[in-house]
Amino acid sequence: MPSEVVAQLRSLAHDLSNSLETILQASYLLAQAKTDANGKKWARMIETAAQDAARVNREMRTILKSQS
Repeated sequence: MPSEVVAQLRSLAHDLSNSLETILQASYLLAQAKTDANGKKWARMIETAAQDAARVNREMRTILKSQS
């Protein structure tokens, strides 16, 4: 893979990490808020999906790191 492409993908992965961290923090705060059971269920769903996306992003960053 060309080094320019690797660098661009690493930059995008970094930006994605920042966005996912914001989503994880917001879902945590939402889960702590006084919401009904349905609201807490949605907060858990958001947190789980964001954690999965963060895991995939870490795997991508590991692969990209091995390319440089």
